[in-house]
Amino acid sequence: MSKKEISPSPSSSLPLKSRLMMAIFSVASRISRRSDFTVNRTFMNFFETKVPPSSKSINGVSSFDIPVDPTRNLWFRLYIPSTTTTTTTTLPLLIYFHGGGFCFFSADSKEYDQYCRRLALEIPAAVISVNYRLAPEYKYPCQYDDGFDTLKFIDGMSFNHFSDPKLDFRRCFVAGDSAGGNVAHHVVLRAINYKFSQLNIIGVIAIQPFFGGEERTESEILVDGGSGLSVERADWYWKAFLPEGEDRNHQVVNVFGPNAVDMTTVDFPATLICIGGYDILQDWQKRYYEGLKKSGKEVYLVEYPKMIHGFYGISELPESSLLIHEMREFIKKISDN
Repeated sequence: MSKKEISPSPSSSLPLKSRLMMAIFSVASRISRRSDFTVNRTFMNFFETKVPPSSKSINGVSSFDIPVDPTRNLWFRLYIPSTTTTTTTTLPLLIYFHGGGFCFFSADSKEYDQYCRRLALEIPAAVISVNYRLAPEYKYPCQYDDGFDTLKFIDGMSFNHFSDPKLDFRRCFVAGDSAGGNVAHHVVLRAINYKFSQLNIIGVIAIQPFFGGEERTESEILVDGGSGLSVERADWYWKAFLPEGEDRNHQVVNVFGPNAVDMTTVDFPATLICIGGYDILQDWQKRYYEGLKKSGKEVYLVEYPKMIHGFYGISELPESSLLIHEMREFIKKISDN
């Protein structure tokens, strides 16, 4: 299906519950996002359900909250599948950054708690969901600082008292969706030249990563509306995230644009990129794939032509399970190399 043939909205085919949740978030987000690029947190928090960790196994997965730096509310939630749900003797480590335009959600948001439980059980892996600081209260580079500091903290930890089976630090993957996919990319860029004592980052998984630029791409023009993310909302997120005076050609936004890091000189790990055919960001994500490929990196692309931005969190969709299967196969392939 060519872009010119894309219908206005595929969301009508989604489960009713998912459509309602998307509509509620869209309205709440629109009202809470002020014109001066601040957020009404009190209002928005009313619509965001938080869930506690559970050391007692829930659906085959236990979870624990571990503080990194309480002064900046930096912590992560660790998810471990129980020995009764996996036959593996060691687990790969999947460090995960949630989406939300850098401005919304957290590691204890109900949506991400449920999703990370699925990842831990179905891959299987030990999943670490990082609770990084949010814009606009904390702009760039706070999110990348938090992510990199969390990697260093994990590198100095022993998880033996949490986990059986044990964690394999030599099989570490960094992943994220939407804005979290952006954070994953830039945190790994920082980590490449750092001497970790345990962690060995061998793969990146970017699920519909949030990249952009000053120009309007074809997908932004033709797919806007009913796609899970609007151009207006994306523009607002970048304004709230970037320092004053910066535009969308900043190197952390347009990663292969005029101000980008020369990726040919970087030993970037193998990367899996997920794209949805009804995502306004798909052209930027394809440029990311092509940029990594032209830079000589090992990179894989998986596309879901009928999927909107954020589809991976809708468990009822077959494509959501298919993506987890792709992640599992990628992790196995790279781990076996």
